[in-house]
Amino acid sequence: MTVNIILPEEIKSRLGQGERLNLIDVREAEEVAEGMIPGAKHIPLGQIPERLEEIEQTGEIIMICRSGYRSERACEYLQQLGFQGLKNMQGGMLAWQEL
Repeated sequence: MTVNIILPEEIKSRLGQGERLNLIDVREAEEVAEGMIPGAKHIPLGQIPERLEEIEQTGEIIMICRSGYRSERACEYLQQLGFQGLKNMQGGMLAWQEL
């Protein structure tokens, strides 16, 4: 199952142009405490099955974690459930912090 990727640079550029993106941060609370992308919704990976209704299913759904691995797993899981428009932020927050 292939997961589409999106580069952190593209997200930053689109947010900078005022675009409202559907960002889901799947990191744990202690990781999120160190900072999140503005406007992202925090749903830890382990809570996704119980919180599916919180994920807006319009257009793009961009998943974010620390390095890109957990968010890729989240994309695969949601694709299996029939979610469309999923993208994994390549490199995760480690890459975002380099921008």
